[in-house]
This record gives sequence, C-alpha cells and structure tokens, in this order.
Amino acid sequence: MSDLESEYRLDYFEENDFVRRECVSCGAHFWTRDHDRDLCGEPPCEDYSFIDNPGFDEAYTLEEMREAFLSFFEDHGHERIDPYPVAANRWRDDVLLTQASIYDFQPLVTSGQTPPPANPLTISQPCIRMQDIDNVGKTGRHTMAFEMMAHHAFNAREEAGDKYAYSGEVYWKDETVALCDELFESLGADLSEITYIEDPWVGGGNAGPAIEVIYRGAELATLVFMSMEQDPEGEYELKDGNRYSPMDTYIVDTGYGLERWTWMSQGTPTVYEAVYPDTIDFLKENAGIEHTDEEAELLNRAAKLAGRMDIDEAEDMESARDNIADRLDVNVRELTDLMEPMEDIYAIADHCRTLAYMFGDEIVPSNVGTGYLARMVLRRTKRLVDNVGVDAPLDELVDMQAKRLGYDNRDTIRDIVRTEERKYRKTLERGSRKVESIADEYAGTGEPIPTETLIELYDSHGLQPDMVAEIAEERGATVDVPDDFYSLVAARHDSEQAFADKDETDDRLADLPETEKLYYDDQERTEFEAVVLDVFEREEGYDVVLDQTMFYPEGGGQPADRGTLTADDLTVEVEDVQTRGDVVLHRTDRNPGKGEFVRGQVDVDRRRALMRHHTATHVIGYAARQVLGDHVRQAGAQKGVNSSRFDVSHYERITRAEVKEIERVANELVMRNVPVKQEWPDRHEAEEKHGFDLYQGGIPPGESIRLIHVADDVQACGGTHVKRTGDIGVIKVLTTEPVQDGIERIVFAAGDAAIEATQRTEDALYDAADVLDVSPQEVPETAERFFTEWKQRGKEIDRLTDELAEARAKAESEEVDIDGTSAVIQRLDADSDELRATANALADEGTVAVLGSAVGGSAQFVVAVPEGVGVNAGEVVAQLSAKVGGGGGGPPDFAQGGGPDVEALDEALDEAADVLRAVLNA
Repeated sequence: MSDLESEYRLDYFEENDFVRRECVSCGAHFWTRDHDRDLCGEPPCEDYSFIDNPGFDEAYTLEEMREAFLSFFEDHGHERIDPYPVAANRWRDDVLLTQASIYDFQPLVTSGQTPPPANPLTISQPCIRMQDIDNVGKTGRHTMAFEMMAHHAFNAREEAGDKYAYSGEVYWKDETVALCDELFESLGADLSEITYIEDPWVGGGNAGPAIEVIYRGAELATLVFMSMEQDPEGEYELKDGNRYSPMDTYIVDTGYGLERWTWMSQGTPTVYEAVYPDTIDFLKENAGIEHTDEEAELLNRAAKLAGRMDIDEAEDMESARDNIADRLDVNVRELTDLMEPMEDIYAIADHCRTLAYMFGDEIVPSNVGTGYLARMVLRRTKRLVDNVGVDAPLDELVDMQAKRLGYDNRDTIRDIVRTEERKYRKTLERGSRKVESIADEYAGTGEPIPTETLIELYDSHGLQPDMVAEIAEERGATVDVPDDFYSLVAARHDSEQAFADKDETDDRLADLPETEKLYYDDQERTEFEAVVLDVFEREEGYDVVLDQTMFYPEGGGQPADRGTLTADDLTVEVEDVQTRGDVVLHRTDRNPGKGEFVRGQVDVDRRRALMRHHTATHVIGYAARQVLGDHVRQAGAQKGVNSSRFDVSHYERITRAEVKEIERVANELVMRNVPVKQEWPDRHEAEEKHGFDLYQGGIPPGESIRLIHVADDVQACGGTHVKRTGDIGVIKVLTTEPVQDGIERIVFAAGDAAIEATQRTEDALYDAADVLDVSPQEVPETAERFFTEWKQRGKEIDRLTDELAEARAKAESEEVDIDGTSAVIQRLDADSDELRATANALADEGTVAVLGSAVGGSAQFVVAVPEGVGVNAGEVVAQLSAKVGGGGGGPPDFAQGGGPDVEALDEALDEAADVLRAVLNA
C-alpha cells in the first residue's frame, strides 16, 4: 500500500460511484466510473482511441480551446491573469525556463512570503520542457513548446495564524476533481472513459499526491496537490528517494495541456496537425513529401500506436518501431522510411515555435543558461531542416511561428537566427577536424566513441551525433547514439537546485530586530546616531549590529559603504557591511561596546562616487537598449568608485559606432537632468505594470519592492542613487569586450572618474605623440605608417634569412650517405628562425637535414625530411633531445626539440647518423 493511498480516497469519488483499480499491465492504481475496466488507459497500456474519433462535441482551434478553458474557470470564480515569460530566470534564480504554470508562483507565493496575484486564479502559461526534446515528433503527443492551462488555489492552515501572506482554504482535492469532471462534461466528453491515475508528484523541493487524467489514451491533465516540503526527517519517502513532511501552505497546482485538448477535439493523426496545420503543409510541400492514399492510411494507423515511441517508457526506439510494424503487419524498413521524414517535419514545426517563444521573450543565444538551450534547439532544428530537404530559410520558418504568436520583435528574431546560423557553420568547420582525430583513436578498437565524448563534441562544437557518426564511419569508427541524447545534453544546462542547505543562523542574531535602513530615507545623508545592539567577535575584527544605519551593505553589485563609528573617545573603522536576513552587520577593526551610543560617519566621497556609478549603470542599460535593441538584458554588473562594468546579453560584438551612440544617448539623458525617483509598490502591481524586466539585477523578496525610475527605465533596485541624472556629471565608456558568446561587457566611468579616465587616455595619446614627434591628431596616421614599414622590413628580413639559409646550405653543407639516403648533419650556431630556414632549404633540395645549435645557452635540434623519404623527423628529434637531457618531437616531415646539456651537443650530432639509420630501417 502506498504511503499516500489514503490521500486519494476522495468523497467525490465515493459520491460519484468511482472504483479504485490496479492496472493489469503496468500496476498503477487508478479511479474510474467503469467498474469493469482493468487498464489504466495510458499508453503503452492502451493506444490512442480518439484519432478519427474526437472526444468532444466540437472541433476547436488552439485559440478557441484556450478561451473555452479560461472562460469556464472564470465562470467558476477564478480570476484570469496574464501569462509570464518562458524565461523563468527573470523572476527566479533556481531555474532557467518556465516548465509549468506553478513556476510563476515559486518560490515566493508557494512559500507564503507574498500573496498570489489572485486567489483562485486561472492562466494559460507558455512553457518549454527541454527534457521532452527527443520525444518530439515521435510519440504524436509530445511538444517541447506548449501552453499549460491551469487553475490554482493557494491555501494556508488556520493554525499558522498570520504567518503567511494568505490564510484559510479556498478549495482542495474534491473540488479540484469536480471542476475537472465538469469541464470535460461541458465539452461533451464521455465521463465513463476517463481514468484518474494515482501518481505522487515531486519537484522544486515540494511534493504531494497527484492525479493524471487520461481520456481515450491521452493524458489531458495533471492535478497536483502540493502539500509537502522536502525534509530529511520527513515521514513520507516518495519516488525521488527523498523524505517529505506536510507544510503549512497547501496549493492546488493543475496543468491542462492546451495542445492535447485541441488535438482531442479534432481527432487528427497527431497533435502536430492540430497545432501547426499550416506549417506542416508548408514544410511537406517545400520538402517534396507526398503520400499515396495507401501511405496516408498506413501513417494514420501508425499514429494510433505512436504512444509506444515514448523514450521514457520504451526499451529503445528500434524495438518500439519493430513493435508497431508487427502490430500493423508491415515491413519495419518500409514503415521507418515513411515515418521518419514526417517525424522530422513535426519536430521542425515544434522547434520553430520553441525558438519563437525564446527569441520573442528576448533570450539571446550564448554558451550558458537559457542562451545555451536556445542555441541547442536552433542547431538541432537546422540539422533536421537539412536532413529532410526543406530549403526555406530557417529565420523564415521561425518567423512564421513568431507572427502567429503575435511578437512585435520579429525583425530582431530573424536577425538572431541568421547570425546564429553563420556562427554554426564556422563551428562545424572547426569541429569536423576534431571528430576525425577522435575517430582515428577508436577506429579498429572495437569500442564505440563514448556517449560522454558525443556530448562534449556537441557542447563544444555543436556537432550533432548523426554527423559524428557519418564522419566516424568514414574513418572506421562506430557511434552508438542514445535515444535520449538531446535530453542528456539539456540536463547538463537546465538543472535546478531543488533543495539547498541553508546556513544556520546564530541564535543571538535570530533574536535581534530588523535593522532600520536609513539610507533609503535620505541617500545624501552620511551622518547618523545609533545604539549598538550586539557585537560578534570574528577571526578578523568584529561584526557590529546597530538599531539603525546609514551604511549601505554590499548588494546588487554595489560595494559596501565604509566609514567610522565613534563612541565617546573611541573611533572604530567600518571596513565592510553585509546583511544576514533583516540584520545589517558592520565589520569593524575594534569593539565599540555592546549597548554603547555611537555616531556613524559614512565616507562621503566613496558614497557619492558609488551613487553616481550605480545610477549611471541604469542610464547605460537604458542607452544600450535604445541602441542595440529591446532584447538587451543585464547579465551581470559591478559598481565601483573609479569605474563600473555592465554585462549585457547581445548576439553580436558591439561596434565602435554603437559604443559612441550608447555614450551619446547616455549623456543626453544625463544633460536632461531628469529626476531619479524611488517608490515601493505592491509586487504584483509592479509586475503587471512593468513586466519582469524589472528584475534586471536580481529578484528581491517581499510583498512590496523598491523601484527606481530613471526617465523611461524602471528597475527593482536596492542601491543608492543620485537625486537627478545631472548629478552624475558625465559618463564615459572606457572599453567593451566579449565576456562569453552572447554576453558583452561595457566598462564605463562616471563623474570625476570619467574625467580622470579621459585624462589618462589623453596623457597616453600625448606621450605617443612626443615619441613620434608629431601632433596628437597625427598619431593614428603616423602609427599606421610606422607599422606598415615595420611589417615590410620584417618581410625583408625573412627573405634575406631564407636566402642566407639557402646559400649556407649550398656552400657549407657536407652530405653523408645513410643507407642510400642523402643527409646533412651539422652544428650551426644560429637562432631558431635561421635553423628552420636552413633545414627547410636542405629538405627542398632532397636532403635530410639534422642541425644543432647552442645559441641561447641550451642545445637545440631541427630535423627536416624531404617528401618520400622514410625517416620520421619526430622520432629523430626525440632521440637526439634525450641525449642532451630534454625532449621534443613533431610530424614526420619537420620536428624540433632540445635540452639543457650543451656540452653533449657535439656528441649527440656525432651519433645522429646511427639514429637516422635506426629510424630509417625501423
């Protein structure tokens, strides 16, 4: 018996004549009105039975089904709210992409820290699940991009009092199942065919009983009753191996797949024809895919069994395909040839919608985070497009979906796709050579190239596994590509920290009241008075807690204030300021004394420099979005006294012209001298008004959040700022550089620091002008002329070195015969460039060259071998270098090396002839 069995014995099931059964195929327990049913209804236990037999009275489009769902729950007391972005890391720091509607409310609402935007509520939330990528196109039902229609209710136990931002019970399990049944009934479903499968849910550190709702072979909804939290001492051990305990808040978390409900209403062969009918037709026509009536009929029959192609359930895809072929009584090769192109077409349509969601919500491709996942989907889509023979531009295919989804930034989306395609081509050129090298290692060993190596090749070079397999086969190596390859790749980059250990707070610190933060009341003020509530002795210095403070603690990329605390005749230095929860800790060099009355003095110059730079960061961000596009988002920032850096997401290098324009726009805003305003609105009101772009610098907790307004730029920010933009003085962009692919760093200075930085640049320019004996304006032209002359002289020196080497080779070289092969063995005390040139000149004349030198205080060898001579230069150098206490090597035609024992050089050259003979005869 399951630990949670009693959680599923609902009054609603008993009152409506449900029975609890155990599936004779998979063993799952389920509830049904059909007392004779012995199968749970879910593939592979049962096949799809709604294809050509729709489960509802009417056929719906996506838009119509979404509206029917939301209207139903509005009519049943739920408030409709707008969907959130697909980039969940805009408001959460533990996940990357939005994978379910409940992600919108984790962790602040589900934990009870803040109230929900409505209670109960209904929503249709766009989601992306990377773990489904390998199933897309194959099962007929999986889409990586989908909308999760949902209704949520947030409850808190009465005994918790006013501990949470909401209290009492809105509704719970019985009402949730009743609403689900009623929705089905309103659409004309046969309720006797619906099964409710018991399947406990875990995720994000929470858990609870859950019910999968199956109708005619399709899972149409999941009803999760989130009521537990992860606890090592918890009474329940669930399927993830962790233990859980009940929590004070308990939440109705439902998910109804919009695409599957639409599919159920239409009864098309797959979900893709229901969701992307126009795209599927376009792709088939473009790729030249046509089916006879017999082929179309076979595909239709196969679609009803496609649920068996689930990578998470099937033993492997080959066996699953064999099973379907047997059921259909057709040749498996014939079936595969018919199904695989269509599977690619389906996947292309779905992936293009995924990319439209990602780029429409302004995710920029990169090598980390959401940017990596976007790049992964794009490259896989490109490969599928090429495989199936679609010759339409990829940016056009993505734009088709972006247009359907109503995005306004379609030009930017197309530009991103085109830029990524160019980068991908260059990456493939470099990566192919790497595959050849790896394939050579495994050729003839009987071992396939490991999966981990395939993932590394994809991660580092973007090489799809089937491309690796093609190259490997040409070189005699093999590759076994796992069916869930892309899911494995995504798992590397789409991880979430579900349950993090938290530092134990010192009991004394936990008992202290919240520090009153005076710096928000008057950011210009730098003096204050306070009482020392407690002092913690640390390994270095002391942590002092005051009842109130003007010292700004480190946070949001802004360094902490510094200054002094004075008590009577004792003054201590404040060297750092940090927060622990609601308490501010002042790190000092001495103990001011617990209970003492102190006067605080903040370092004025430092505070004002940081205020200018923090406000300038907002201005630079605003200017970057104006110049580069609305997709630009903060990817990191660090404010300083002398300069600051601002990292932004952008898919190309920032040009010099763009830098100048960013600087112009920023300083124009400074000169307008607009006020810098702060406000503390309700979180939900702020999000509704300004969106999740508020959280450029992190996600603050609390029901109310502090917003900083600088002209049209609005951000949640806890830092200190000037009163008006004119107080910044001036902003100077110092440098830009790529931090990583897709992330550009802008380094800038503000106020006095900007003037000092400009003066340093001018000083360098004037110093260069003095050296060149020209005016500062003439430095660029003069430097270019000098550089050109220097390059020309370098080429002339190289030419003369080669001529000298040829002359020396002809005049001074003494040839010896090595078993019929002509060789020159000679000590030539010259630098490495001359040694190489002489050796190459001898090899061009058809002679093996073995040259030694003692220039530079060490023994050096260079060996060059003409084409067609059976001497390996690398082996010769390795043996000679060993004789002088060193090493070396290289390819068969040219190698170099050496060692520290100069005195052994001549002896090694005397033995070179024997070494050549040994290598030649090996």
